[in-house]
Amino acid sequence: MKLSFFAPALTCRCPTAASSLILGLVTCLLALPILTGCSTDRSAKSGQKRQVAIPVSVADSVKKTLPLELTAIGHVEASTTVNIRSQVTGTLKTVHFSEGDLVKTGALLFTIDPRPFAANLTKAEADLAKDKAGLDNARRELIRYSQAAPKGYVSQEQADQITTQVATLIATVKADEAAVDNAKLELEYCSIRAPFAGRTGELIIHQGNLITANADTPMVTLNRLQPILTTFTVPGHCLQDIIRYQTAGTLKVTAALQKSSGIPPFTGNLVFIDNTVEPSTGMLRLKAGFANDGEYQMWPGQLVDVRITLTELPDRIVVPSQAVQVGQQGFYVYVVKDGQTASYRPVTPGILYQGETVIESGLAEGECVVTDGQLQLADGTRIEVRAQNKENSGPKPSPSAEARRTAS
Repeated sequence: MKLSFFAPALTCRCPTAASSLILGLVTCLLALPILTGCSTDRSAKSGQKRQVAIPVSVADSVKKTLPLELTAIGHVEASTTVNIRSQVTGTLKTVHFSEGDLVKTGALLFTIDPRPFAANLTKAEADLAKDKAGLDNARRELIRYSQAAPKGYVSQEQADQITTQVATLIATVKADEAAVDNAKLELEYCSIRAPFAGRTGELIIHQGNLITANADTPMVTLNRLQPILTTFTVPGHCLQDIIRYQTAGTLKVTAALQKSSGIPPFTGNLVFIDNTVEPSTGMLRLKAGFANDGEYQMWPGQLVDVRITLTELPDRIVVPSQAVQVGQQGFYVYVVKDGQTASYRPVTPGILYQGETVIESGLAEGECVVTDGQLQLADGTRIEVRAQNKENSGPKPSPSAEARRTAS
């Protein structure tokens, strides 16, 4: 009865407030499932976003035998260069070649007018004949005086004079013989020949000019192109490695012409190590010899990319270089676990090899590493391997002459 009485009283006193209260409660009850559903959907979407896999490219680590090489930029130079000069003074009578010709050893290059030298030779031979005749006569007189002096037919002084005359004529004949030899040599110098097989350069002195002996300006320059040399420099700290590996055998060197297409690298041997490291640059000068057979494709002055092979490194683990990243704690790679997650792995990289990097430690053969998409990864991140990269995973094989040292 009290409740029946209280309710109407309440209703009579505040009819509007009660209605509002009841309406609010009903509204809250109706809105609660909606809010709960929105929160559930948002949480589901957030969880779903965290579980989205990151697309990546991968490759397998493989084991290879790689060459340990030094690389440099060098230039080609002739194995021998000679500036041809005349050893006698005279008129250049004939030039027997054209500029840029290939000439053989002993080929006649120039002829200087030989007539003055032929005349000098004739005169020297005549003087020699004259003094030889005088010597023969003096020797006969010496025999007679030597026999007459003991008998008192001639004085001892006269005999001594004849002895001195014979000795003087002997010396004169020797001088005449030397003069004849010199005249013959000068006449021979009138024919200038190639000291070795090579290619001639620009002709400086032309036919008809007066040639001066041992002039400052050469008549022509001759270069030997077979074999040919390549000069290059490497850091001085590599000297001990070069000497150590050279002791085991001849070091192979390859040279590739810069900005040339279709010409394979040339193969030669290391032939020269300079006896001094340049103090100002710390570089060591080396030379490699190449046969340069065929069409003389290597030419003095050309720039070439040089690789000197020190030794072979067997059974090295390699991965594509883009798989190796560097962070605050050093070098690392992401290794694919069960094909679904990426695992952080610190590694020690070695030499670079035509787009591949040797892994000295931290990775085994056959492990799958991420090569693209690392910036979005963390340890344990879910990944999705791109199908197009699965087919081409793994480093591609490369020629063994394309490795270089990693910069220390």
